[in-house]
Amino acid sequence: MIWIEGRLVCATSEEAETVRAHLAEHIRLSRAEPGCLSFEVAPSDDPLIWTVRESFVDRAAFDRHVSRTRQSEWGQATAGIRRDFAEKDA
Repeated sequence: MIWIEGRLVCATSEEAETVRAHLAEHIRLSRAEPGCLSFEVAPSDDPLIWTVRESFVDRAAFDRHVSRTRQSEWGQATAGIRRDFAEKDA
């Protein structure tokens, strides 16, 4: 099992608005992926930061998620937004 925990950190309110505009669809598509066990992205107390927690059945499922995400509307719209993630094998 692969666990990802971390933060999505926006530098500006415009970046935060981009996240808000695309997040619901990104979550929906991610949760529907084969091998996705959980996928949570939630706002923090800081309006520019979201907490991220994801889990996938194995490395292959996670790699497919990363590949799909990079090519998605979400991936293109948020490409410049900082991700501060840690990966853990369980």
